Amino acid sequence: MSTTATLDPRAAGLSPTFGERIKSDPAYQAFWLLRIVFTVAPIVFGLDKFGNVLVDWERYLAPWINDIIPGSASTAMHLVGIIEIVAGIAVALKPRYGAYLVAAWLGGIIVDLLTYSGYYDVALRDFGLLVGALALARLASAYDPPGVGIRV
Repeated sequence: MSTTATLDPRAAGLSPTFGERIKSDPAYQAFWLLRIVFTVAPIVFGLDKFGNVLVDWERYLAPWINDIIPGSASTAMHLVGIIEIVAGIAVALKPRYGAYLVAAWLGGIIVDLLTYSGYYDVALRDFGLLVGALALARLASAYDPPGVGIRV
């Protein structure tokens, strides 16, 4: 009589592979979905601050902010673009910390929009994104342990 044993990697003390985990763990799937979105979106929007292909970004800058920043609204949007690109890269490299950076940045955008009449709908959308960034940060506490580098 022969017996065949199936080896479960977790039972043997081995970690499941990325492919096994992404197929079977809904929370891990959510982590990666949010990680990809909060990497790509800030980078794309940040790059667009230099070309205004998607929208004229300067129109979202509250006048009181434009009054206190040095330079023009265009210069401010270029700085915003750089910060967004850095935030997207931070999420790609270390979502445990980068997601909080994105959430804080979105909080600043929300303050800008709430103090500039006519953009409350965009502020509400950005609040939803802020909550998504916080969800990524919480998932990253489980799936992105402290340390350096991209973990797959």
